[in-house]
Formats: sequence, C-alpha cells, structure tokens
Amino acid sequence: MIEIKKEGILLSKTDLDFENECVLNPAIIREGDNVHMFYRAVHEGNHSSIGYCKLDGPLTIVERWEKPFMVPEFDYESQGVEDPRIVKIDDLYYMTYTAYDGTNARGALATSKDLVHFKKHGIIVPPITYAEFVFLAETAGKVNENYYRNQKFYYQESDPEKKILLWDKNVVFFPRRINDKLVFLHRIRPGIQIASVDSLKDLTHEFWGNYFLNFEEHIVLDPIHGHESSYIGAGCPPIETEYGWLLIYHGVEDTDKGRIYSACAAALMDIENPTKELARLPYPLFTPEYDWELRGEVNNVVFPTGTALFGDTLFIYYGAADSHIACASLSISALMKELLSYTIKK
Repeated sequence: MIEIKKEGILLSKTDLDFENECVLNPAIIREGDNVHMFYRAVHEGNHSSIGYCKLDGPLTIVERWEKPFMVPEFDYESQGVEDPRIVKIDDLYYMTYTAYDGTNARGALATSKDLVHFKKHGIIVPPITYAEFVFLAETAGKVNENYYRNQKFYYQESDPEKKILLWDKNVVFFPRRINDKLVFLHRIRPGIQIASVDSLKDLTHEFWGNYFLNFEEHIVLDPIHGHESSYIGAGCPPIETEYGWLLIYHGVEDTDKGRIYSACAAALMDIENPTKELARLPYPLFTPEYDWELRGEVNNVVFPTGTALFGDTLFIYYGAADSHIACASLSISALMKELLSYTIKK
C-alpha cells in the first residue's frame, strides 16, 4: 500500500457571487516555485465559471482573484465552464474543460501563451448523438456492452424529444507531442479513450466517424476492479516517468450508500505508445474518509484533476464532495515501485 498524506482543504467557497455555492476540481500547473490553480467556481443555480489562485510552493495560497478568470461566452457553454485541466505543449498552454449548455456536457478547449489571455476553440469531442455512436460502434464489431447501457439517460421518458448529444467529458491532453501528434484522453462511459491528431483542425465530423468505426482500438482503460466498477474517467494530466506515462484517474462504484468516487492510479505502457496499459493498482489510491469528503454537494467524492511534483513528492489536487478543493501527497518513487508490482501480463 502507498502511504498517502491528506494535506486537507486548500480552498472553499466565499461570499463572492461567482463562487457562493462551492469550489471544486482545479486545473493545476507548476511554473518555477509557483503553482497556478484554475478551479471550477459555482454560484447559486448551478452556473459555473473558472476562478484563479496562485500558490507559493504546493500548499500556500498567496493570490486569489475576486472575479472569475473565465466565464461562459457561447451557447455551447451557456450554463457553465466546468472542471478544467491544463498542460503546456511546446510554447502553448492547453486548457480543457467541460462546456455545459443546460442539456449537453462536452469537452472544450482554450489555449494561451501567457496563462492570462486564453483563446477558446470550442467543442473538440465528437458532435454526434448517442444513436450515431451506437450505430458506428456496433458497425465496428464487438465492444464492451456497458457502452450501451446509457439508453435511459439519453432517452428520458419525461422528455423523449429532448436533443441530448453524446456526453464526452474529462478531456486531458498529454503534456507533449507524441510521434509529432497531439494526444488526448477523453471519456465516453464507462471507460477512457485516446485520440491523436496532427492538428486541432483534424477533429472533424469525418475524423470522429472513422474513429468510432475502429472504436475498440481507442479504448485505453475500462473498469476492471470493484472500486471502479461503474465507470472511470481521466483525472490529472499524464505524468512522464522513466517507466511510462503515469495516470491518476477517478473510479466510481455504485454501493448501497450511493456512488463513491475514488482516486486511482495506472501507468500506461510505452512512453511513445500510450495506447497500451502497463500496470494498474487493484485498489484505490485514496478514497473519501474525512467529513469534508464524505458530505457536501455530492457525498463520497474525491475527484483528482491536477498534480504538482516537488522533488519526490507528488501533490494531487482534487475536488472533495463537490464542495471544496483539497490536496493529498505521496512519494512518486514509492508509487511507481508499487505500480510495477502489478504489471499486467498480456
């Protein structure tokens, strides 16, 4: 087992209008001794924007904005910009987030050269319906039947004509090009998929059509353990190590006490071919245990979305019960040693 230190709550809601309901699920990037945090801020009525604060080192907040850093501007994000993640590729910062219009929640992208001015590029996940997804995936051949268990969500009895597109969230870029391609993870329940393109302009309707005709090839991780039996999703941006890409993700289990969200760990295989799984812990990295993780806007949630590495210590920042932002820390060398003792034999 890995020794985990819960560092506690770093950020909670304030009386400011844009974050008077809760704060959660931050994007994290380290620059020198500073950690920049872009977090989901929710005001009454479940409308989300993105707030900003800066840390000196991994835990000490030295600056926090009193206004939103990023707000909804377009129809596709009219009710919220949510759950950001961030990486730097070459000289450009890539911030992905979930755009919510009140009906559809889908992955979107904004980029920046200075961490201050961001250009929005819109939705980058497939612009298709659930029915189109099922048709294309079935055409491709055998796919895990759990990908087809979402009919009740997409065809709601209360409003059968409601236009619900395929929900595709938790978009997370790898922090460098791999074989000259931009590579990102995304999540169509219940697993995690991977996509790669030469340019963002390649993410066309035709690209996604061909992608789903070979859907099985793009599934990187599916749930296999009890604590992740309902579904999983990419959490923090992958971390490059000498053994492969380390991914901290979230796993969800349905229990008689409701859903439990845990932080989980997996390493992907070849550093230049992150389509194959190298190892996965058979138990959660950490789970809800304190009152502020067990009770909140959504109970029983630890939801990791960003990391910062200081020496051998990996700090994992997460949403706690969808109400606070908290942090946990561990030895990355100890984690890698433990992970490699669970190498997957194929």
